[in-house]
Amino acid sequence: MTRRLIVSLVRLALRIYFQRIEVTGLEHVPLNTPVIFVLNHPNALVDPVFLLCLAPRRVSFLAKAPLFHMPFISYLVKSLDSLPVYRRQDEGDVSKNEETFVAARKLLARGGTIGICPEGVSHDEPGLRPIKTGAARIALAAISTGEVKDLTIVPAGLYYTSKTSFRSSALLYFGTPISVAPVQLEPDGSPPRDAVRKLSKEIEEALRAVILDARHEEVLQTIARAERIFSAETQQGSDRDSLKDELRLQQQFEKAYAILEGHQPERLRRLEQRMIRFEEELNQAGVDTEEFSPPSSTWGVLRSIIKRSLLFLLMLGPALIGTVAHYPAYRLGGLLATKFSRDAEDIISTIKIISAMLLFPLTWLILAVTGYLLFGWWVALAVLLVVPVCGYIAIIFFEELDKSIAGIRVLTFFLVRRRFFVRLLAERKAIRNEIVSLGKESPIASE
Repeated sequence: MTRRLIVSLVRLALRIYFQRIEVTGLEHVPLNTPVIFVLNHPNALVDPVFLLCLAPRRVSFLAKAPLFHMPFISYLVKSLDSLPVYRRQDEGDVSKNEETFVAARKLLARGGTIGICPEGVSHDEPGLRPIKTGAARIALAAISTGEVKDLTIVPAGLYYTSKTSFRSSALLYFGTPISVAPVQLEPDGSPPRDAVRKLSKEIEEALRAVILDARHEEVLQTIARAERIFSAETQQGSDRDSLKDELRLQQQFEKAYAILEGHQPERLRRLEQRMIRFEEELNQAGVDTEEFSPPSSTWGVLRSIIKRSLLFLLMLGPALIGTVAHYPAYRLGGLLATKFSRDAEDIISTIKIISAMLLFPLTWLILAVTGYLLFGWWVALAVLLVVPVCGYIAIIFFEELDKSIAGIRVLTFFLVRRRFFVRLLAERKAIRNEIVSLGKESPIASE
């Protein structure tokens, strides 16, 4: 019951924090046999939460031992049937990991599933860090002792459009599973090192297939810039692509980038400068890349603005209530994230979500108690029902307001500086054509 409640609350927190969440590859997850999920780790405790809430199986996690001694966090990890992992950097007794591995094998033998982040630590690096061998050792020992049958390892990739930003998007991508075959164990019961290295290599390659694995931050920035320009041109007048398509496109750019960097660096530099200049010109016009598209008609845009204005009038009252009621908790959560993250972006979202789960209910409780003391039970009950809903309406209100303002900016740009507008459209198309030609040189384009 405690686990179910925690999962429900955390799932709600995810849906509020992220505007868009997609899950793909569910067909790769066995539903009745033991599974080890291996997950990349760019966003601290938020990463396992995605697997916890969105995987089609009940998942237990291997979590670093210090989490079992942190206030509030310890209660969560214990309630979710997590198993402690002892690391030297945490000054833990690594010999205790044998007990953890035994417990993991027993859980798998019962047909359960385990989630492991084989990179070992959360990080801000643009690609996959070298993975640890724990997942491979657990899998090989479990299947080779005969304790576990039909064991598979399923790679789970997480892709965030902006992992520290409220109302950004995220993708959970289950990749092709890896079957684990038994091996001859060493006399001490451990799997041979060669077999562990081989399986770890397979796990690493499978994870790279479901994440964006850029080598350097500047590469990641170029890839993101190319994707923004390409997608904006491609999706003009159409529905937006899925996050999986966006990820695959960025993977393709990364492959092409590597090819050009080695063989045609001057061509790559020219394309980078061209994209930077294009975005700078748009910024000078006050328009974002994603917003830049010619209006279907002036009247169509104005009609849309009028409809949104009427909607805003209906939402204005609840949105104001939600904003005023939740703003102190929102600001405090942001301050806590800034203070405790210490410039480590991988834990900002974790702090924001945890603080929201604590501070927003506390806000509702304080307002309800105040209402009860001043006016009685009915007002207290009304506060508990109305204030959370008003908070959500406030989120929708400001998102729609941003879209309306963006539409007005683009329309103004189109009407006032039409020749410049048309020239930038042509430049974006030319950049897209260059990106397409690069993609054709990438091995991933034929997959």
